[in-house]
Amino acid sequence: MKKKNKKILIISGKQYSGKDTVASILLEMLPDFKLAPLANALKEEFSEEKNLSVAEVERNKPLYRAELIELGNKRRAEDPDYWIKKVLDSEGNIIISDARLKHEIDIFEKYGAIKIRVESDRTQRAKRGKLVKEDDTTETDLDNYKKWDYVIENSGTLAALRKKTEKIGKEILKSLSLQKV
Repeated sequence: MKKKNKKILIISGKQYSGKDTVASILLEMLPDFKLAPLANALKEEFSEEKNLSVAEVERNKPLYRAELIELGNKRRAEDPDYWIKKVLDSEGNIIISDARLKHEIDIFEKYGAIKIRVESDRTQRAKRGKLVKEDDTTETDLDNYKKWDYVIENSGTLAALRKKTEKIGKEILKSLSLQKV
């Protein structure tokens, strides 16, 4: 992994908790950042193996989710940092919208990442999409992790989520501007 002087935000949460929505709102507020989910590298590799486009995989993610989880776990078994290395090698400041494992958090923490957890109860998440493999490590490994910099409860409206996220975005902007001094 290349050591880079970059700022990293990581967002974690269970499937359909609202991680991507939080990331999108933060991207609007943080123009020096780009989205760099671990899943992008996974989807690209999966697409190549299955002879599909990344767009096709994204459009039908529920259909492919179990196989994506299997491939993700397979590569992590070969090298626990496989997906992390791919993301850290990208240029610029990044928002990783899909941190799912304690090991990933530990690595990103070494780079000074700001850690955000999006919480949403199972009933709410099930209304947003089909939940699969809920007992997989990628869904449960961070259930008892407590060292989040921010926790966003997302069981209300989109407007409420936006308000909570914007408040955190302002705090992050303030802390980043203080670091530049």
